[in-house]
Amino acid sequence: MEARADFFTFPTSIKNNMSISLQAISIAELNIFATSGTPEGVASRAAQGALPPPHVAIRSLSQMAEGKSAFWCSTFYMVRNTDGLIVGSCGFKDAPLNGRIEIGYGVSPDCRKQGSATAAVSALLTLAFATGEVHEVLAQVNPANDASIGVVRKLNFVNNGLARDNHDEPLVQWLARKPSWSRSNV
Repeated sequence: MEARADFFTFPTSIKNNMSISLQAISIAELNIFATSGTPEGVASRAAQGALPPPHVAIRSLSQMAEGKSAFWCSTFYMVRNTDGLIVGSCGFKDAPLNGRIEIGYGVSPDCRKQGSATAAVSALLTLAFATGEVHEVLAQVNPANDASIGVVRKLNFVNNGLARDNHDEPLVQWLARKPSWSRSNV
């Protein structure tokens, strides 16, 4: 399945069984986040620390300006279905390269340990593998981040060794491979 070019031109929501919906953040909203602003009406429905930081919006906009698909380069609000609260954000970090895509996610400190990250990552895996372009999903996690390690372990990611990012931060590279992953893992 090819990623649709119009994916972000209308409201998009992916619901799953863990009470989270992923809602695409519009390009207009990304432009506001990139300047450290908050789109009108968003702050009132978001938990503190749930919105994407400026560097995520800047990266997304830069990649789309290079002609990359918004499907792979934008980001999603993680919305709690019970009350519509934005509890975090997540998304793909770039277009797939050699069948691999990297994901990122963050949850408001006030909303952690409720299954939101697991639900969001599960939805990202479903989206990525459904395209046919992706065979591996990478999540790079600081080895001290026990909560994120729990998320990737629960979803059957495999530890693929330690790497260091461009700031010399140690990161464990966790991989989910298409043949070994299914929604039944959740």
